[in-house]
Amino acid sequence: MIAATQSPGPVAPALIAGELRHAFRREKAPPVQALDGVSLEVGHGELTALIGPDGAGKTTLIRLAAGLLRADSGTLKVLDVEVAVDPQRVQDRISYMPQRFGLYEDLTVAENLDLYADLHGVTDEQRAQRYPQLMEMTALAPFKQRLAGQLSGGMKQKLGLACTLVRSPELLLLDEPTVGVDPLSRRELWEIVRHLVTDEGMTVLLSTAYLDEAERCSRVVLLHHGKVLSQGNPSDVTHNAAGLSFIAQPSQPRGARALQAQLLDRPDIIDAVPDGGRVRFVRATAGQDVAATDELLRGLAVTPVPACFEDGFMMLLRRSADREQVKAIAVDRPVRGEGQPVIVKVRDLVKRFGDFIAVDHIDFEVRRGEIFALLGPNGAGKTTTFRMLCGLLAASGGELNIGGTDVRRAPASARSRLGYVAQKFSLYGPLTVAENLEFFASAYGLRGQRRRARIAWAMQQFELGTQAGMASAQLPGGFKQRLAMAAALLHEPEILFLDEPTSGADPLARRVFWRRITALAEQGVTVIVTTHFMQEAEYCDRVAIMDAGKVLAQGSPGEIRQRASTAAKLEPNMEDAFIAIVQEARMEQAQETVGEARAAA
Repeated sequence: MIAATQSPGPVAPALIAGELRHAFRREKAPPVQALDGVSLEVGHGELTALIGPDGAGKTTLIRLAAGLLRADSGTLKVLDVEVAVDPQRVQDRISYMPQRFGLYEDLTVAENLDLYADLHGVTDEQRAQRYPQLMEMTALAPFKQRLAGQLSGGMKQKLGLACTLVRSPELLLLDEPTVGVDPLSRRELWEIVRHLVTDEGMTVLLSTAYLDEAERCSRVVLLHHGKVLSQGNPSDVTHNAAGLSFIAQPSQPRGARALQAQLLDRPDIIDAVPDGGRVRFVRATAGQDVAATDELLRGLAVTPVPACFEDGFMMLLRRSADREQVKAIAVDRPVRGEGQPVIVKVRDLVKRFGDFIAVDHIDFEVRRGEIFALLGPNGAGKTTTFRMLCGLLAASGGELNIGGTDVRRAPASARSRLGYVAQKFSLYGPLTVAENLEFFASAYGLRGQRRRARIAWAMQQFELGTQAGMASAQLPGGFKQRLAMAAALLHEPEILFLDEPTSGADPLARRVFWRRITALAEQGVTVIVTTHFMQEAEYCDRVAIMDAGKVLAQGSPGEIRQRASTAAKLEPNMEDAFIAIVQEARMEQAQETVGEARAAA
């Protein structure tokens, strides 16, 4: 057992913050007020979540609690110690896992554990007791001799957590531990966190972009612009949308995306998302144009439903005085539907790296103007497939066709017709927003008036004007996403590739992002996207699920969900379906491997 150290008798909360303020000073730009009078408590043995939009102050608060930053004003006590007075004493009693945990990729799993144990002064006797527990908890025992750089994203996160726990902390700080992790690995990571709190009595403070994770916590603190909008039980957040949540059934089988976009554009609608072929939406308690929304919904089956946590979260955010209208995007020249209806064709595609087959004879097609999702666990082969489609990586075999162009024979010609937003946003950090756009416009061959017009379009459509002079490295995550997408669209591509563009983004940022994507598709742009947010697959016309380099299933979201339908769960969601399909394929593969081993014996 990994026992958390607890002091006997009544104790103060594990963390107490009072009127905390902290600002980041920047060159040639006003300071950013990251925390503006934050007060909160974290109880011993509790799991507390920090939630809120990008730039809300979540990471800053966690770093202050870890003694890595000093507050400008206010008080902060961790484990009854004033952090500002004795940060080392706090650090000796806590463990902290940042968003990008510092694994050494050229060391094995075991060597990474040993390194962190050495840094924390863990004795050989303690290691002998701790390591087996950590290996069992993270299921990393079979991979102890594997290099960390060869682990999947989910396994890296589990190794990072194991390294964080080489000693038993009294308080565990986790900054978005499941960001960029596939649904299956996310469930496994969350089970580890739940075990630490429920079975070991550990106190955990974490930040997360996943609201279903926050809903499982004892307490939730919602931050926005450095202020606390709400804190308490998750049910307190949910209650804000009580009586205001509804489900609407669109009149056409594939009309959920269009209805969702129309509702999201209404000023009296707080939120709207596709939900199993329907649209879930939240109405404001009062507002303008209610009659117009009623007219939009006339003739549709609209049913009241109990509010959920995400409904209450969106209600709290959109009630704020600076409520941002979710905006669509308008292209200069809509893509015409002339020519081949199938714009992307993949046949028997293979990619080998030595003896390793990363993409294993896959097939799929994407029609002009579709939104197509390529889903799969970390390491499934999605990014490799993307890079081959974009002509950035040579295929080992098979057919790749973009709009009638053979990518393997003419990659440059194919690239001129597409835009690509990579997972890490390929921006140049030292360059300002305006300089990044100038650079990418030049790279795409835009000159003179055309170049000026396209940069002006990007600034206006993505609302980047206020950030034009800021270095892209200093932008909040949401603005980095906007800038990366604006740069990818400068040359007006017919096809847009988006590789996990919403990884780590908060729900409001994801709504804004998908409203733009929906508008692009309506204007004829073909979109191919990967995502770990399974709810986002509901925006797509068709979905393909990959694992171990193979396509396991493909079809409409409804067809994919139906594959996971059981007597116990008649209406599975996309995450249920994803996990069921991947687990079934892995079980079949394991049985085949056992059969082959027996036959060989």
